[in-house]
Amino acid sequence: MTADESELRELRASVREFMDAKSPEDAVRKLMESEPRFDPAVWSQAADQLRLPALAIPEEYGGDGFGLVELGVVLEEMGRALFCAPFFATVLLAAHALLASGDEEACARLLPGIAAGRTTATLAVAEDHGSWDPAMVSARAVPDGDGGGWTVRGRKCFVVDGTTADLILVVARTVAGPTLFAVERDAAGLTAEPMETLDATRAMARVTLDAVPATLVGSEGVGGRIMARVLDIASVGLAAEQAGGARRCLEASADHARVRHQFGRPIGSFQAVKHKCADMLVQVELAEASSREAARLADEGSPDFPVAAAVAHASCSRAYMVAATENIQVHGGIGFTWEHPAHLYFRRAKSSQLLFGGPAVYHERLLDRLGI
Repeated sequence: MTADESELRELRASVREFMDAKSPEDAVRKLMESEPRFDPAVWSQAADQLRLPALAIPEEYGGDGFGLVELGVVLEEMGRALFCAPFFATVLLAAHALLASGDEEACARLLPGIAAGRTTATLAVAEDHGSWDPAMVSARAVPDGDGGGWTVRGRKCFVVDGTTADLILVVARTVAGPTLFAVERDAAGLTAEPMETLDATRAMARVTLDAVPATLVGSEGVGGRIMARVLDIASVGLAAEQAGGARRCLEASADHARVRHQFGRPIGSFQAVKHKCADMLVQVELAEASSREAARLADEGSPDFPVAAAVAHASCSRAYMVAATENIQVHGGIGFTWEHPAHLYFRRAKSSQLLFGGPAVYHERLLDRLGI
């Protein structure tokens, strides 16, 4: 199912109205210092009123059957508002990992709860080294007797929303190679502790698995293939979120440049400030174009999608860092203060840039997708 331009505009307007009401700056600051790092009531409203978790989940699993284009609109608005919720981990990481696994039984069992907003989920891949490369995974999974179950041992780091997720999909190594497993929140032997990171608006956790009961998802040894697909999808989703945040930084800078006066005139009339805003606009327009094109190619099933996904992640990471940095500069002294929101966007920009490995890794991923 694909929405036309008018429907996309209506979706954007509805999500922005919701974000303006539920994720103003004071709400974001409050949630940054709370546990859980999101408001369950707001999450329920997003699921019940707007059906956001169900948007890109196939209809046979209780979703609405839309694609990455529609999901990108939602993520742009969430990034613009620094929305604190388990949406990215649940919908971009976990749900798409389940879909990429090709395990129809697991999808039928787990995706309806995600679509309804009753189940939050996440994907645990990175370990102490922070790499999302499944070849670097050292956590181990072994069969648990004759019952067909498994147990997983290891430690995962930088797990998005890992302390609150009802379902954790874990990539662990078997004799066949990296494999995907489902672990319940209350499973014996599982402990999760919050990690202190630069960006307090995106909760991270360290998850320890000590002989934790797990259920195989998909086939043994196909974790590498699943992760390649998930990283492409998640990179485009993250790119949309970054583009939304970058656009908000540009708007804040332009608004300030119009009203802040020095020497009897708005600072926006000075050439140096004009150049900063113009440079930000170029970066933001490029970010939006690359993320939206990658989403379109994904929905069309184009063979060019993996390359477009890597390009979108690289360009949007750069654009957000440029916009967030220049936003602080345009605001001058006040932009460096804790009370001003500029640093919140800078922290999100930096953490998003590093989430899947940082510039060296995502440029290497682009070369890999190009076959170089």
